[in-house]
Amino acid sequence: MTGEVIAGRYELEERVGSGGMSAVYRAHDRLLERKVALKILHRRLGGDDEYVERFRREARAVAQLAHPNVVTVIDRGEDAGRQFIVFEYVDGDDLKQLVDRSGPLSVDQVVDLGLQIAAALAFAHERGIVHRDVKPQNVLLNGEGRAKVTDFGIARSLDVEQGVTQTGTVLGTSNYIAPEQAAGEPSDDRSDVYSFGVVLYELLTGAVPFEGDSFVAVALKHINEPAPSVLDRRPDMPLRLARLVDEMLAKEHDARPSMDAVRAELGAVEPPQTGGRTVVVRRPASRGRRAWPIVLAVLGVLLLAGAVAGLLLPDGDKGSAAVPGAIRLQAVATVDPKGDGEHDEAVPSATDRNGATYWTTSRYGFPNGGFGKEGVGITLEANRPPRALVVESETPGFTAEVRSGDRVLAPAREVGTRTTFQLPEGLDATSFVLWITNRGDNPAVRVNEVRAR
Repeated sequence: MTGEVIAGRYELEERVGSGGMSAVYRAHDRLLERKVALKILHRRLGGDDEYVERFRREARAVAQLAHPNVVTVIDRGEDAGRQFIVFEYVDGDDLKQLVDRSGPLSVDQVVDLGLQIAAALAFAHERGIVHRDVKPQNVLLNGEGRAKVTDFGIARSLDVEQGVTQTGTVLGTSNYIAPEQAAGEPSDDRSDVYSFGVVLYELLTGAVPFEGDSFVAVALKHINEPAPSVLDRRPDMPLRLARLVDEMLAKEHDARPSMDAVRAELGAVEPPQTGGRTVVVRRPASRGRRAWPIVLAVLGVLLLAGAVAGLLLPDGDKGSAAVPGAIRLQAVATVDPKGDGEHDEAVPSATDRNGATYWTTSRYGFPNGGFGKEGVGITLEANRPPRALVVESETPGFTAEVRSGDRVLAPAREVGTRTTFQLPEGLDATSFVLWITNRGDNPAVRVNEVRAR
């Protein structure tokens, strides 16, 4: 599309970013003779009312946010059936690029940038807008070092009926997602506080608190595991800032501070100094000395149990790739009776060991979660017979079973974010179909990963 002129005015010069919903171009505004950023909804989504409305909602949301730390909306329109939004052009890196290039930032930098981001988000919250996808990639830095929050693509009004997010819908980016978002529960301004806490954690340490092999694995850690202390990874930071980050990462929604409180606390942080040198503040040594023998003992028991069982990661996760003779599983085709395929091009994503990608069914509007036919499925091939198939999905609530030929190997059951289908003992089959018979409340079903063990 480079070189194309949109709406007779915006000449596309270079694509500077792309996501699952839209692409962003640097463009030249012929009317006002200036650079702008043009966000264009992917053509394949132009006929989907839900995506079109989400795209338009972004323009409406940001149009309400005239703030120096929010990327400004200039225009919105439609050209030849394509939805587009015009933003001010910010010529600079995003925070993710800055951290990847420079590593952990100084406390002064983190506080300065944090104050700007907090000001933008507090301004949005005051106007009833929650971002829901706060992450370093969505904070741009202009030539003067000013932070600009962008990409309100999944933002919603705080007073939407039944809450900001309908229960069961998971939106956001897994490394920065709040526990309630990861669980598909309603999210609000305190969800932004949690995600912003993860951003501050990464700016201070150069790493996110939770990592994993898939969207679901990371999301479950956000739900179930306490965040590692930022002070353990950055012992030279002020205690006041460390306490603030810990409070922002509280699992309990109501235990987190408001964005206004975050902003005030950031403004009160002063790097501890003495004689011009930074004081290294550490946790009391006794706490660590008491904890480590227990931790080492537990690890020893786990390692011994793993050695006896011959299996440390039973679901075939990160460690299984290094196990000689590990079962390899490959998604090879869709099964779509009375249809013309179910996103066949996305089939490999179901077994690519990347939980951020997925195979999806088509969208259906039949009542009671039906497909208007017996069902749909995806064919899987293993290099040797497995004992179980583990299905990970960001659209829980659908019903599926495992078949091989005419046999049902694992009976139909409701699938959650991570579900294990046990297969019969002594099974000699290596070809399977994950057969989906009901969508639940999902217009389409996504299978992020299927693993064999």
